[in-house]
Amino acid sequence: MTERRFPPSAWTTAFRGIAWRETLRFVQQRGRFLAALVRPLVWLFIFAAGFRAVLGLSITPPYQTYVLYEVYVTPGLVAMIQLFNGMQSSLSMVYDRETGAMRTLLVSPFPRWFLLGSKLMAGVIVSIIQAYTFLAIAWFWDIRPPAWGYVAVFPALVLSGLMLGALGLFLSSAIRQLENFAGVMNFVIFPMFFASSALYPLWRMNESSPLLHDICAANPFTYAVELIRFALYLEWNGLALAVVAGCLAVFFGGAVFMYDPAKGLWGRRKERG
Repeated sequence: MTERRFPPSAWTTAFRGIAWRETLRFVQQRGRFLAALVRPLVWLFIFAAGFRAVLGLSITPPYQTYVLYEVYVTPGLVAMIQLFNGMQSSLSMVYDRETGAMRTLLVSPFPRWFLLGSKLMAGVIVSIIQAYTFLAIAWFWDIRPPAWGYVAVFPALVLSGLMLGALGLFLSSAIRQLENFAGVMNFVIFPMFFASSALYPLWRMNESSPLLHDICAANPFTYAVELIRFALYLEWNGLALAVVAGCLAVFFGGAVFMYDPAKGLWGRRKERG
């Protein structure tokens, strides 16, 4: 079945409508914005300050000299903001499904990949605003990457935000009840965050536990962190870019498939019913 052709203005109007809805939801949920900042700020101001005395970091790429622990963890905390935002944005998909609002979205004549992609991109815009707000606060905490790093990190934030948001979108496609998704969020977020290079370099984990090192090396969140870290300090990490882009394609493709009533999980459930 061929897709209908729409003029460019129609695609733009549809995207603006979806993005505006997500923006209004974000503006109305001020607690969401504050919560997104409180978590990384607690790590930065309390945990990182306490760990500084016991965790020394040698010269680790992309850093050209010895760095304080709070400097090292800042890119990981930025990625944590995007991880939580991606999951929370997908949580709204489950809520919309329960209220029936998502049915209105998916019956649109626009292709499903465009509708899901528009919602995904709208969530990434929100996460980037949160990430730059956190980086601005960290600047006053003497965490000051190169000035051009704030510009260079933007594409990395877009790509990593899309990948983490697509993961949340894929998970939301398999969950029908809001209460169940909250448990899945905790099951996914915390293992992904702690079993990554967000808090400790991989070489340090390898010294204590080779198994943990292998788990962290297989974690897609690790490469999102490293993509942000290297970009923030004007360095290139081709492996991180390839892994993040590949995972984005897999997660988003899986979400589009699962949200297809004729092919995905919904269709199989209806057949069983």
